[in-house]
Amino acid sequence: MHGPGLWGIIIVAVVVVVLFGRGKISGVMGEFASGIKAFQKGMRDDDKPEPVNTTTAQVQAPEVDKAKDV
Repeated sequence: MHGPGLWGIIIVAVVVVVLFGRGKISGVMGEFASGIKAFQKGMRDDDKPEPVNTTTAQVQAPEVDKAKDV
């Protein structure tokens, strides 16, 4: 058996464009591309080590009302 020829591929492409329209196909391809970009960004973010939190919390003592102590 042999694969589809040039005319078979052209006929399938024409049928797909007629059924779905150019706008819908370009929209699907755009969403597909944005999904790939998001996946690649996620893979790059996974390679970076988590930053170590070295800050310390500073707690202020409550203010004492000196009028009550007298």
